[in-house]
Amino acid sequence: MSKILCATRGGEASYRAQDGAIRLAVDRCDELLFVYVVNIGFLDKTARAVRPDVVETEMERLGDFLLEMARERAAKQGVQASLVLRHGELADELAAAASEYQADTIVLGKPAEGSVYSLEELEAFAA
Repeated sequence: MSKILCATRGGEASYRAQDGAIRLAVDRCDELLFVYVVNIGFLDKTARAVRPDVVETEMERLGDFLLEMARERAAKQGVQASLVLRHGELADELAAAASEYQADTIVLGKPAEGSVYSLEELEAFAA
């Protein structure tokens, strides 16, 4: 059985990516893993006093919630999905998760205005 890894972060673009991954899992009878990556690197860009441990914990909770929502979306379509929460840089962690879980396919959402990655950067990552 092949494995599909679907990166998710919430929002409309993620829902479309999730739906595409779920359809692939149904069509190909593949295993499905949803992945959320916690990255608090953006805190280095602020001069405000923040507690990285608190921000990281809250982002983990958000990630757990979004992953559970993705699992529910898959279950409604008859697909059992596994959930993976990782920490670090998105591209690095997706590549590591794909290797660790031996994923054959990675599903990424289409970047919108203001996204962390451009379409060109995602295409380069996928290559």
